[in-house]
Amino acid sequence: MDCTSLVGFVGSGGGGVELKKRTYGCACTRSSVKEKAVSSNVRVGGVVRMDMGDQPAIDMSKSGLKFLSEDARMRAVQKKANPFEKMKAEKCGSSVWEDVFKMSAAIREGKTSWEELDLDDRDKRLKWIGLFHRAKATPGRFMMRLRVPNGELTADQLDFFASVVEKYGDDGVADITTRQNIQLRGIQLEDAGEIIDGLRKLGLTSVQSGMDNLRNMVGNPLAGIDPLELCDTRPFMQAIQDMVTNSGDGNAELTNLPRKFNISMNSTLHDNFAHTHINDLGLDVAEHPSHPGELGFNAIVGGMFSGQRAVMSIPLDLWVPQNLVVPFCKAVLEVFRDHGPRATRTKCRLMYYIDEVGIDTFREQVIAAMNLTDEQSATLDKAAPAPAGSGHHRSVVGVHPQKQEGLSWVGCCVPVGRMTAADMREVSRLTREYGDGTCRVTVGQDIVFPNIPNDKVSALTAEPLLTEKFLVSPGRLVGSLVSCTGAQ
Repeated sequence: MDCTSLVGFVGSGGGGVELKKRTYGCACTRSSVKEKAVSSNVRVGGVVRMDMGDQPAIDMSKSGLKFLSEDARMRAVQKKANPFEKMKAEKCGSSVWEDVFKMSAAIREGKTSWEELDLDDRDKRLKWIGLFHRAKATPGRFMMRLRVPNGELTADQLDFFASVVEKYGDDGVADITTRQNIQLRGIQLEDAGEIIDGLRKLGLTSVQSGMDNLRNMVGNPLAGIDPLELCDTRPFMQAIQDMVTNSGDGNAELTNLPRKFNISMNSTLHDNFAHTHINDLGLDVAEHPSHPGELGFNAIVGGMFSGQRAVMSIPLDLWVPQNLVVPFCKAVLEVFRDHGPRATRTKCRLMYYIDEVGIDTFREQVIAAMNLTDEQSATLDKAAPAPAGSGHHRSVVGVHPQKQEGLSWVGCCVPVGRMTAADMREVSRLTREYGDGTCRVTVGQDIVFPNIPNDKVSALTAEPLLTEKFLVSPGRLVGSLVSCTGAQ
């Protein structure tokens, strides 16, 4: 007789409710399997399991190991692998893309509560759908990290954010992050399903925004309006996100990286708006003398800025034409997924792998993973000569002329990136009344109002929100203040 085990997301304590079951082979059948080499696959009761020697076998149908290379699987299950790897091997974080709706409904219907949820599901796997919980600091309240490629938002999206957080009183606020992103605070899990559906209707998602995934795509906040840009970064940022997230539906093939991963892109020769020097992969626009008239990017890799290590990116010595940017990024992620370290958690970022194998080997692995035709390979080249730069960029705050005649952008400072529901509704109103119904958020936690007719600039800058709170001329101290939005 088959035995049925609970895969789902309720704890073993009293009051839990079974929400998801899966049938495996019975215990006696499982115990009779000859356990030989680690990572060999066997089929038991219709389910493929990974033979783990003297450890319990892993059900590959729900494991985060499913899309890893054999080498990566070995490192993910070895004894020195960090606890997060063992958690992912047991059950992939992608499981919450469906489970979150069931959790939300069960809490709403009084069948369970957030306290009764399985701890790994609640405090770790929910991050795969952008929901973060801190049991001691904000028990029962979740932060939801979105994905806002290139930081561009519409008035409708801002109104939706306001409608989400305002019901939570003082706990309900939004933050602009240092990755051109938005985080909503005070969320209660019973509302999560409805919020996720609402985001999707507005072209947004929170999928794969936390844990060991590619984080928000950072580009030029002045994309499309910058007089000095060589390209508009927005299409690139959206295309890379669509590749990684399967257009917001979730992509399990790229959701079990060794650690988080950051990609950013600069589109001018002298402004480092995207801080490519501290991203795992930075793409700096470059004009290559061997490819006149073609747009491409110099790749720099390994940058990171953390409490354990702060290191600048190093040149990959590779120029990537614009038509290969997406497959190039995919190849970098796949190489990191399949070869990156999975032992000590604080040493699982890309630079540690580059330290181990060297930049030349890493470059060769990435090019091989791109699986290019001979014609495509001929378009890659060594890095283009880079202009001398200081790593700084122009300030976007204030009033500045766009490349479109008769239009300006107006940038304002949002102190520490914090916005209330009322603030967001007001920003939404201003974008509609004075501009084109959009705004941009920046890594400096500012807001940019683009496409403002010059004859409306004075009226916009005289609005109370911009004279009393989100200042257009904030002064050096307030204007330079940036806060880590994850500390709350």
